[in-house]
Amino acid sequence: MAVPEVIPIAYEPKHRTETIGRYADGQFLASITYAFPEGFRPDDGWEEHKRLYTVLHTFDSEGRYRDSEVWCAGTWAEQQRDPYGDNSVLSRARIHLAKLLRSLPRRSYTDIAIRPFQLTVDGVLFGLLTGVDEGEVWAELYPDRLGFSEPWDGTYDT
Repeated sequence: MAVPEVIPIAYEPKHRTETIGRYADGQFLASITYAFPEGFRPDDGWEEHKRLYTVLHTFDSEGRYRDSEVWCAGTWAEQQRDPYGDNSVLSRARIHLAKLLRSLPRRSYTDIAIRPFQLTVDGVLFGLLTGVDEGEVWAELYPDRLGFSEPWDGTYDT
């Protein structure tokens, strides 16, 4: 079986796909995720390279990619210095995500179906990529690392 042209992603409240759905102009996929730039090799000081991003991707009603807003809230090192404060990296990311979601008119959280896409920001790959490994077809959301495969019902593996 081939990768479907449009890949379903199931809405799961209180899980990693809790901020996906539809809005007046189409569909959206939002998340908060840590990521390293492509090609990064862990060494001393990795904490400064691991960055927390707030991401909002938008799509038309047929799942064609429209646009993305990708915002870096800070690094793992910054988060460790102030893990619980109102100005922590994670708090800033959550506040920014809430602002982005509020900007979507007539937003509802529900299953979506989108086409593969990709972009690179700050050396970090974002998108829904597809491929074949050892005869198995797959799709994976980057940098979140959510994997989709047969039976293509929208559920994911991590």
